[in-house]
Amino acid sequence: MRWYCLNTNTHGCRRIVVSRGRLRRFLWILLTLSAVGLILWQCAELLLNYYSASVSVTVQFQKLPFPAVTICNINPYKYSSMKDYLSELDKETKKALETFYGFSEGKSKVRRSVGEWDSAGSDFFKQIPLLKFEDFSKTATDLRSGQKRKIEGSVFHKDSSIVNSGDSNDIIGFQLCDANNSSECALYTFSSGVNAIQEWYKLHYMNIMAQIPLETKEKLSYSADDLLLTCFFDGLSCDKRHFTRFHHPLHGNCYTFNSGENGTVLSTSTGGSEYGLQVVLYIDEADYNPFLVTSTGAKIIVHDQDEYPFIEDIGTEIETAAATSIGMHFTRSRKLSKPYSDCTETGADIPVENLYNKSYSLQICLHSCFQKAMVDSCGCAQYAQPLPAGAEYCNYKKNPNWMYCYYRLHEKFVKEQLGCQQICKDACSFKEWALTTSIAQWPSAVSEDWMLRVLSWDKGQKINKKLNKTDLANLMVFYKDLNERFISENPANTLVILLSNFGGQLGLWMSCSVVCVIEIVEVFFIDSLSIVMRRQWQRAKKWWNDRKRDRSGKAPQAGELERQGHDNPVCIDEDLPTFNTALRLPLPQDSPLPRTPPPNYSTLRLESAFTEQLPDTLEPGQR
Repeated sequence: MRWYCLNTNTHGCRRIVVSRGRLRRFLWILLTLSAVGLILWQCAELLLNYYSASVSVTVQFQKLPFPAVTICNINPYKYSSMKDYLSELDKETKKALETFYGFSEGKSKVRRSVGEWDSAGSDFFKQIPLLKFEDFSKTATDLRSGQKRKIEGSVFHKDSSIVNSGDSNDIIGFQLCDANNSSECALYTFSSGVNAIQEWYKLHYMNIMAQIPLETKEKLSYSADDLLLTCFFDGLSCDKRHFTRFHHPLHGNCYTFNSGENGTVLSTSTGGSEYGLQVVLYIDEADYNPFLVTSTGAKIIVHDQDEYPFIEDIGTEIETAAATSIGMHFTRSRKLSKPYSDCTETGADIPVENLYNKSYSLQICLHSCFQKAMVDSCGCAQYAQPLPAGAEYCNYKKNPNWMYCYYRLHEKFVKEQLGCQQICKDACSFKEWALTTSIAQWPSAVSEDWMLRVLSWDKGQKINKKLNKTDLANLMVFYKDLNERFISENPANTLVILLSNFGGQLGLWMSCSVVCVIEIVEVFFIDSLSIVMRRQWQRAKKWWNDRKRDRSGKAPQAGELERQGHDNPVCIDEDLPTFNTALRLPLPQDSPLPRTPPPNYSTLRLESAFTEQLPDTLEPGQR
C-alpha cells in the first residue's frame, strides 16, 4: 500500500504518505475520502438517470396581472365651464383669424386688412405679438398694429413640415424677447397658420390655467359619471368605483382603471377580448374647446401600477363612432447594472429629485430635471409638469420673462446642453405592454338606432338630449394570450465559468486537479511561510539572547560556545577542511578548547593481525 501511494498519480494518496505531522496527514486523509465520496455519489446519480426511462412534463396555469389603464378625454375641460376664463383670449383669437384669413362667424369670409383692426389694445398681443413675414429677410408685419419692422433674433421653425418656399406671405409666427434685454429675442415661425394660432393660443391658455386653483380645475373638468357610460372587466360589470381620478395639467381629469391604490391588483386568467376591459366613453364633442384641440376622442395609456402615465408623450388616441380593440403582449425586461451597463436599479443614485412620486423611469428623470432647471433659471415652474417644493407655476403677471426663458431652456434641453441626458439613466428593470390596435365602425348601421336609444335612456337622468354616435367611443383592452415574455441579461463570464476555464487549462496541459492545486498551495505557500517564520523566530531569539548578555556584561561560557558552535574563519569556502587547514584553526580567547578538535591520528596506526611474525617474512639471519 505504501508503494502504491508513493507511485500513483492520485495526489491525495501520495500526500497521505509523504506528509509530515499527524495533523497534515489527517487533513489529507479527510480530503481524499471526501473526494472519493463525491465521485461515488455523482457516478451513482448518473447511472440512475441513464437507466431510468422517465419523462418530465410540466403544465402550468398562470394568471397575469392586468395593467393599469388610464383614460383621458382629449378635451381637458368643458368649454361651457371655461368660457368665463377664456372669453378674452377667444375673442382675440377670433379677431386674429379674421385678420389673417377672413374668418368670421355668421358673415361672409372676407379677409380684412391689418389696418381695420378695431381693438383698442390687447394684453395677449402685447405679450406675444403675431407676425406675418413677407419675405425671408426677417421683415415682418405686426398683425395688431399693421406696422412693418425688421425682426432681430434667432429663427426657429416650430413645426415638422417644410417651410412653404413658394409663397412667403403664408409664413406667420411670433417673437419672444427677454423682458430685461429687448435685444435678446427669438423668432418662431410656422409654415401653417393652424400651427401658429394653436401654439400662440396654448401659451396664453397655460398662462391662464396656471392661475386657477387645482380644486377649481377639477370641477371644470369631466367627472367619472360624465366620461364613463358602461364598464365590463373579465366578463363582470364594473363602475366608477374601479377607477381612480388624477388630474393632469394638460388633459384635465383622467381616470385609471386597476390603479392598485387600495392594495388590490386585478388579474385575468384567460386571453381574448371577452375577458379584458370594455368601456363605452361619452366624449361630448359639442363641449370641446375649438382653439385648443382639433381632434375628437379620448387618449389612453397602458402602464404598470407604479408607473406614471405620460399621456402627452405615449398616449394612444381613440376615435369616436368606432370600436377600438387593443390587444396586449406582456414583456418584462431586466438589465444588469454596473459594470455591465450604465442603468440604475431604483434611481436613488441619480442626483435629480423625483417630482412624480412614482417608481423611477428615464422619462420621469428627464422631466424632473427640466422642471428643476426651469425653476432655477426662470424662477417659476412650467405648467405641464408637477410643481417642485416651494415653487409656483409661471404666469406673465408675476414672471413676465417666463415664455422667452422657457423656449430658450427647451432649446438647450433638445440640444442636450442642460446635462439632463447625461445625468439620467435607463432603469434596469421595466415592464412593457406591446399594443396591437384595430378599429371597427361602431355602432353598425342596423344597430345604431336601438343602441343610441338605450344609451340615451341610461344617460337621460343626467342629460336632456339624445346621444349621437360621434359623442361615443367603444374601447376594449385585453391580453391576446397569457404568454409572458421575460428578457434578462446574464453575464457572459462568471466566477464558476472562470474556475472551469482555469481547471480545463490546468487539466489539459498539466494533468492537474483541485487536489494538485491544494498540494501546490501547501508546498509553495504554507511550507514556505513556515520556513520563513521559523527563521525569523530563530533570529529574534538570538537577538534577545545577545541583548540579555550585553545587559549583564558576562562573557559566554564554554558550554554555551560549544552549543553555539565555532566558526572557522579559514574555511570560508564550500570545500571540506583538510589536515593543514584544521591545524591552522585559531583558538578562541581564554584558550578554551575548540568545539571540534583535530582528529586523533594515532588511531590510524596498523596493528598486526598475528602474534608472531611469519617465518617466511624473517630475514636469513633471524631464522
